[in-house]
Amino acid sequence: MTLSILDLAPIKSGHTAAEALHETIDLARQAERFGYRRYWLAEHHFARGVASSAPAVLIGLVAAATATIRVGSGAVQLGHQTPLSVVESFGVVDALYPDRIDLGIGRSGQRRGEIAAAAAKSAEPAEPAELAEKRSAQVVDGLLIPPPFDFAKLVKHPHFAHQASFLQQPGAQTPDFAGQIDDVLALLAGTHEVPAVPGEGARLRVWILGSSGGQSAQVAGERGLPFAANYHVSPSNVLEAVAAYRAAFKPSEALAEPYVIVSADVVVADDEDRARELAKGYDLWVRSIRTGAGAMPYPTPAEADAHVWTAEDLELVKDRVDTRFVGTPEQVAGRLRVLRRVTGADELLVTTITHDHQDRVRSYELLAEAWNRP
Repeated sequence: MTLSILDLAPIKSGHTAAEALHETIDLARQAERFGYRRYWLAEHHFARGVASSAPAVLIGLVAAATATIRVGSGAVQLGHQTPLSVVESFGVVDALYPDRIDLGIGRSGQRRGEIAAAAAKSAEPAEPAELAEKRSAQVVDGLLIPPPFDFAKLVKHPHFAHQASFLQQPGAQTPDFAGQIDDVLALLAGTHEVPAVPGEGARLRVWILGSSGGQSAQVAGERGLPFAANYHVSPSNVLEAVAAYRAAFKPSEALAEPYVIVSADVVVADDEDRARELAKGYDLWVRSIRTGAGAMPYPTPAEADAHVWTAEDLELVKDRVDTRFVGTPEQVAGRLRVLRRVTGADELLVTTITHDHQDRVRSYELLAEAWNRP
């Protein structure tokens, strides 16, 4: 199967983090039964609507509850941790569940610090010239590539810079991402000046996740690591990210050729109207993220209908809403095949959020059945 799952352990309105985590365990078991290839857990902080703040812990719990599916992070925010702490924590899980654990690493922690620093210098971050020039949507061989979202807007929220200070010790400085990845690889290989126990010799598969053609894609390619590009987070940059990774790729012991996963948001139901009803709530949930306040508890369709949308609200979420795949199994599978063809992805990573857990499970089941049909 060339489909995998990314789970944020969403907390629904009126529910608790404990319920969300139990649902994650149940969904992982069902995903294994449906035949999905891997099950990744995200890392998010300061969000009342997401329970996946400690991926290594949650990965261990999911691995214990399943038997064959690969389990991993999508992604560990390396800017908030040391390479040693990451390798040791994942080394513990690998020691108990060998050959099943993926260590997906992202630069978002480092990026958060850079954005916060820029915000401290300017109350109104300037829009990059290249962003201003790319304000029209494109359709590339059937795939929608929307205008880029200006993430500098997030720093306008008063909580943003304040939150960043809670993720590191006072005065801590995040090293360069490339150097951190080299440390991770050396610790795993046992060639670092300090040992990582557990961790040294662990049979982890290291991945780099990225949302643009910048340093993440470059580092993944130069070190011959597999790469995951975020169509669901930054759809405007997905083709640039994949192209940059492939251009930088050098064969390694891990990979002889580039290997790419591309992510997508999906909701599937037996009929299109039902799928669109289940998809309600996503727009409002994305708005809560894009305003800088952090993901809200995932709303019910009725709560979503009650929100009064402004033109500014609609613009804030448009790229995410327009690139979400919602419909019948055949409709969504067809659009995902376009995504795979246009990006050249070897595998797709799908994420689904609905207010009712059983609707989410059913969405993954229907998609797996449609994907596997000739």
